[in-house]
Amino acid sequence: MKNKAADLPPILPNVQDILKEYLICPDRLPIHEYERNQEYWPREPDIPTLFDFDRVPCGTTLKVQRDPNTGKIIEFREVPVTQVIDRFTEFRDGPLSFPLSFRDLSNPIAEIQDQTIDFTELLSVPPGFERGLQFAKDGFTVITEPEMAEENNEEIQLTDDETDNTVNLMALINQEQDLLGLWTENKSATTNVKLSEQPTLDIHESEVLPTEPEIHVLNITKTRAVNKGTDWAVKVDIEQPVNDFQERIPKMAIEYEFELDTFQKQAIIKLEEHCDVFVAAHTSAGKTVVAEYAIALSQKHKTRTIYTSPIKALSNQKYRDFKNKFEDVGLVTGDIQINQTGVCLIMTTEILRSMLYRASDIIADLEYVIFDEVHYINDAERGYIWEEVLILLPDHVRIVLLSATVPNAMDFANWLGVTKQRKVYVISTSKRPVPLKHYLYTGIGGKTKDERFLLVDEDEKMLVSGYAKAQKAHAASHGTGGKFIHRQTQERRSLMGLIDHLQRHELLPVVAFTFSRAKCDRITDELHNLSLTTFDEKRRIESFFRMCVEQLKEPDRQLPQVLKMQAVLVNGIGVHHSGILPIIKEIVEILFSNGLVKVLFATETFAMGVNMPARTVVFNSIKKFDGKEMRCLKPGEYIQMAGRAGRRGKDQNGTVIIRCADDVLPDLRTLREITQGKPQKLESKFRLTYSLILNALRLESWVWTVESVMLHSFHEVNHVTKADALKVELERTEAALAEEMSRDYGEHLHKLVGFYKAAAEYIEEWNIVQPKLMEQARVVKEMIPGRVLVISHEDHYNKLAILLSTRKGYEPYKVLVLANQQKQPVSDEIHIILRDAVVEQKEQPQKKPDKWYRMLSYTHEDIFQPDGAIGHEVLDITAVDVTRITDKTIKIDCELVLKDWSKRQIPRFRDDPPGQTCQQAIQQLAKLTTSVLNNADDANLQYLMFPVKDITLSQEVDYMNAKKKDLITQINCTKIANFEEQFYTVFKREHLEEKLKILKFEMSSRSLSLYPQYMDRMEVLTQLEHINEQKRVLPKGNVARKMSMNELLITELVLRNTLTHLQPCEIAALLSALVFQVKVKDNTTELPHLTDSLNKGMKEIAAINKELRDLELRYKISNANDELNFGLVAFVNEWAREKPFADIMDLTDIQEGIIVRCILQLNETLKDVREAASKFGNSELPTKIDEAMTAIKRDIVFAASLYTQNKEITVSPPNPKLNETHVQE
Repeated sequence: MKNKAADLPPILPNVQDILKEYLICPDRLPIHEYERNQEYWPREPDIPTLFDFDRVPCGTTLKVQRDPNTGKIIEFREVPVTQVIDRFTEFRDGPLSFPLSFRDLSNPIAEIQDQTIDFTELLSVPPGFERGLQFAKDGFTVITEPEMAEENNEEIQLTDDETDNTVNLMALINQEQDLLGLWTENKSATTNVKLSEQPTLDIHESEVLPTEPEIHVLNITKTRAVNKGTDWAVKVDIEQPVNDFQERIPKMAIEYEFELDTFQKQAIIKLEEHCDVFVAAHTSAGKTVVAEYAIALSQKHKTRTIYTSPIKALSNQKYRDFKNKFEDVGLVTGDIQINQTGVCLIMTTEILRSMLYRASDIIADLEYVIFDEVHYINDAERGYIWEEVLILLPDHVRIVLLSATVPNAMDFANWLGVTKQRKVYVISTSKRPVPLKHYLYTGIGGKTKDERFLLVDEDEKMLVSGYAKAQKAHAASHGTGGKFIHRQTQERRSLMGLIDHLQRHELLPVVAFTFSRAKCDRITDELHNLSLTTFDEKRRIESFFRMCVEQLKEPDRQLPQVLKMQAVLVNGIGVHHSGILPIIKEIVEILFSNGLVKVLFATETFAMGVNMPARTVVFNSIKKFDGKEMRCLKPGEYIQMAGRAGRRGKDQNGTVIIRCADDVLPDLRTLREITQGKPQKLESKFRLTYSLILNALRLESWVWTVESVMLHSFHEVNHVTKADALKVELERTEAALAEEMSRDYGEHLHKLVGFYKAAAEYIEEWNIVQPKLMEQARVVKEMIPGRVLVISHEDHYNKLAILLSTRKGYEPYKVLVLANQQKQPVSDEIHIILRDAVVEQKEQPQKKPDKWYRMLSYTHEDIFQPDGAIGHEVLDITAVDVTRITDKTIKIDCELVLKDWSKRQIPRFRDDPPGQTCQQAIQQLAKLTTSVLNNADDANLQYLMFPVKDITLSQEVDYMNAKKKDLITQINCTKIANFEEQFYTVFKREHLEEKLKILKFEMSSRSLSLYPQYMDRMEVLTQLEHINEQKRVLPKGNVARKMSMNELLITELVLRNTLTHLQPCEIAALLSALVFQVKVKDNTTELPHLTDSLNKGMKEIAAINKELRDLELRYKISNANDELNFGLVAFVNEWAREKPFADIMDLTDIQEGIIVRCILQLNETLKDVREAASKFGNSELPTKIDEAMTAIKRDIVFAASLYTQNKEITVSPPNPKLNETHVQE
């Protein structure tokens, strides 16, 4: 029975056989039986149907239902299309589109036909395309170039390049297929297939077949051909009025109640033409109009606009302004997210960069990106982010740049045009809409309080007479006589006198820029008794202040800073700097914009982040501390702040006053430089970050590489612009080398190849070492005029030379050498040349490379002596031309020799004989040369030897001497007949090969200035195992790439579980060291009043940070900004324990506003740590971080901005009955 049972077939199939078949024969899976799953019916093309469409698009579509295990198609289901109404309610407005609404079913085609369209203004080349079509007068017949030439007897140029005008629609589509959209599929290299040779697979079958998952990525600049030889920046002439503005734009996207300036009209025209614009206009000129029109235009087109600002405060203000003008406005900053899918999004540049890294869906519908305050690109800390975003923005996005006047706007626009391969139109203003007058104020109160002297008038003319009057008045009021007055008391008297003077001359409100937070606070304390407001204004200020602080808890309302600011604001005096709480700063800004703050003491950030002009601007000093040194203001900084003076439509001119601070009157030269100097140029601050490198390595196979980003940076603009010339030179060199390679070397020439290579290696080392040797102190001391040297310069081989002038800076040495007398041909014939006659000139022999002469000099062992008559020359030489320094000096007047030589270079004195001093120098040098060659006893020429104490330089000298020995062994092969002629054959080929290598290097990414830094950072990432040897991003790198700062440290802290065992409050406290940057007295890693776990945590974090810094220093990477600062650990620890803000202010002397800013940044860092922990699979740490974030996000630190609240907060209107003025002290 057992044997019979064994012979029966199995009830179930053998699992192992099924698994084996599944692995070895995947083609037998049901998913590949596509012919059984769907039938299709081929359709015949019907061209006329393309001219019609459904008024209401289909609301459903078919969706494939597959088996989840095998992928086999089971059925097709009809499903509704989501958001079909929202997407198709209106088509984008344009020449061929019209509004379509279900509420208005009128005939739009008929309406368009009734309109009169000016076809002369229509574009013939679609935006983003390289070529277009020209049509006949009927509007639809395509005109070819021969037809147009025959009709108009002139040539039609269809594109910027003179290309063929043959119409091939498929060719046009294929060429432009990647220029229309942002997203592109991951395409592999394919061969060109003609239309008649397409694959037999039907389109319906291809839809059913399984495909690889699509990876949508940003199409940046990897494969785009770059046309570097074109001037991409186009300067628009704003002096020419736009008289036909209404005809060109009959219906504006947004209407204005006032007449637009010329530069605004020009910018709007370019926006309508879908162009990139760079508006560099004076402060308060009205650049915001351009931004508003771009937003309105995108809303009209049903696309999206992103407005970026350099600081968060400006973003909040713009959100309020734009929300009052436009619909669907959103705000995205580090701590605020309002309507993140809005049509108009306001955000910081860092947020936009993060969106580009993530390939956010928002980018797909993006039409404009507005960069406000572009001159902020000069910021050393964050300027590189602007540059990075401009490079990474997709091609379909149009860029609007708004900036103060900068001297190199055309250069910056040309770089952007080269990067994006399209024109950038530069629109600048020539003068301010409200001219400025600059004054010097020397008053110190009392009788001198009206001492204000005009320094620069409204025509920007410097008045020296005004400075002389100020100088005289300053000397009289600050004389040595009189009793001593304390400086603080004197400053108070001076300010009181100045404010009284401004009030009597109706020059309020005023912004007084003071470059110290502590000084701003001290001044307001001294003026606490000064009142500049009426009874009604006091009532309005108090009412507004109480309404704004109602959202705060009672303990926060009693903070000393809140109470102090309420008291001074009631008197019409305000303070604005980074140490003020954000909500208090916003109160000050709103009150100032309503004219209730009469005097505002502010730091420089007010001019950058707040667009609120005043009647007058006062500089309490023209010097500031920039973090490194105390220096005078730069012209750009002064202009930025002075530009706040003068309210358009209110003031005839703006008043700028420079106070003589600390009893010092600035000198006229300094005043002229800061008031009339040119603003700072836009300079590249581009730098490589670890997150940029990691993101690029992750996407380089599809999108962009680190090298491409470096290449397109503003820092490398010259590298890009000279690429065409390098390419031409490369082709020329390759052709010349190919010609030389076609000739075979004789056997006797192979030895000369060895000489060439030995000499080339020695010359390379000599050029490196010799300049360093010549810079030694003992060498410089011996290099005095009259010193006899041995030099080799061009065709001057081994010549004795007299040093005539020493080197100053980068100037060359000047030496006198002997030469063969050049005889001029003598003729009695007189040649008459007619005015218009063509004179045939002899072709000058081509100058050989310097290396040729240097190599020949090694074959000349003896000192040069002229043949026959003795001539002379004065040469300009460098350190590498000096081969020996002798102990001989010739006593002559070297200045007279130089003057005599310079005189004889003038054509009319060229035939004059040398002067007496020059003749003596020539004779002594010739005598010394003869004595040396004859080994005479009176010569006794010795060469000076200088010891090298520097170890590194000594090693380089030894290596150079080793190369010299190799060269000496090759000298014998040069002692042949016709050496120079035969050696030139070898030299030409070898030199072309070297030149070819140099050209290839210069055209490669390795020649980029940032490439060494890139390789160093790659080594660091490899050592830390963020990437492998094949440049593949590893799990650690995948975590680090998503962080904006401290990528390496955060990754190591999470990976090593440094934070996991700590309490949530302790985690927040320790991580504050990564974002807190204010200098404090005590920044040690062990504080007695902290818990043991906090002190231990600080030591561990500091140790890990030192380990990372040491690794970076090994590769010469310096990151000064990554230093840890534990100065706020105690405060954050208590704050995260949910203690009131007021109760823990005693733990630190840091101002409230700086603390709030630090905690806001800490919240972003906690998000990065939480995401990193989740990626590494740490489930405990994210929970603790969530608790820490909840604990710190409360009360006054995260108080809602007044600009972003739904309820509009406004100042109550004035009461005419209570308008009595109360000005008292």
